[in-house]
Amino acid sequence: MAKSNYITREGWHTLDQELKYLWKIERPQVTQAVSDAAALGDRSENAEYIYGKKRLREIDRRVRFLSKLLDILHIVDPDPRQEGKVFFGAWVKVENEDGEQHIFRLVGSDEFDPAKKWISIDSPVARGLLGKQVDDEVTVMTPSGVATYWILQIDYQLLA
Repeated sequence: MAKSNYITREGWHTLDQELKYLWKIERPQVTQAVSDAAALGDRSENAEYIYGKKRLREIDRRVRFLSKLLDILHIVDPDPRQEGKVFFGAWVKVENEDGEQHIFRLVGSDEFDPAKKWISIDSPVARGLLGKQVDDEVTVMTPSGVATYWILQIDYQLLA
């Protein structure tokens, strides 16, 4: 299945800031360090030069990736007509069969972050939640088996 090209405004801003940092701050610093290391002479045994060239390749690769990615991503802002239903960008509080409560935010595949409880819109759980309302039961197939959730709360601002 192809991944979606959706992203939240804050997710797009984060990627854009990374691109600007790499291009305007880190790359010039590394370029100068490589130039300084090259001036020291024999480059074949110069660790600073070798590492600097490697880091420049990494930066350039990431800059190319981010530039192309930012061109194809579509920023999705919450719409007031979405209130009460689960759509992209929503924070959703659910309860599973064991009575455990979880809060998820549905975000783009380029910004998901399990530590923040941000799940990709392309994940089985997110696909199961899309379009649902409070008190709806959602059954999804996950890598660890079938999971059933009941939707307790939906908001487009951070849930407590």
